[in-house]
Amino acid sequence: MKAIKVAVISQKGGTGKTTLALNLADGLSRRGRVLIVDADPQNSLSQWVAMSDSRYQLPEVQKVDGPPAISIHQSAGTYDFVVIDCPPAIYSKEVVDLLGVVDIALIPVLPSPIDLWASVEMIKLTKKIQSVNKKLSAFMVLNQVEPKSALSRAMTDALAALDTPVLAAKVSRRAAFKNAAVEGVSVYRLGKRGDAAVNDIEGIVEELLCR
Repeated sequence: MKAIKVAVISQKGGTGKTTLALNLADGLSRRGRVLIVDADPQNSLSQWVAMSDSRYQLPEVQKVDGPPAISIHQSAGTYDFVVIDCPPAIYSKEVVDLLGVVDIALIPVLPSPIDLWASVEMIKLTKKIQSVNKKLSAFMVLNQVEPKSALSRAMTDALAALDTPVLAAKVSRRAAFKNAAVEGVSVYRLGKRGDAAVNDIEGIVEELLCR
């Protein structure tokens, strides 16, 4: 069985890309062997995992050494899932190459008009690459949602109008995600403090695996 490769991409920083990648990877680790590839030059994800106590056994992180697409191809054979935290510059050669070899592109979008406008360029890029990488599926996911916010509800409708699938599962704005980052763990390692956040991530995992 070939590894399922998931790239988490965004056009700009601040969308919760790294947070989603780390927690998604730990959720997938409950289903098989997971490799995290830190392809973002800021290496935030690598620093996050380096802070973690070894007893938590977060998924292995690999920094990119050379062209990221080649690095992933060489490593994927011994894993069931590979999660890539991509650079925020979506038109960089690295991101284009990565999207050429992955199975799923996950695009976190904050519930704001500016982030929605920025996502249009990501949609154009994924559609262009889908003409070459026939196995690539792209999904948008609403991140840091406030359920009682009228703006969050309006964003759900606006995203549905775009010609890219939107996951039904959403990630709410929760203190658990920030606490997990501070403690160098995923929300899965927070016990009861992380239960609601775990449910958010589990919804995404289940939806992706049943696609």
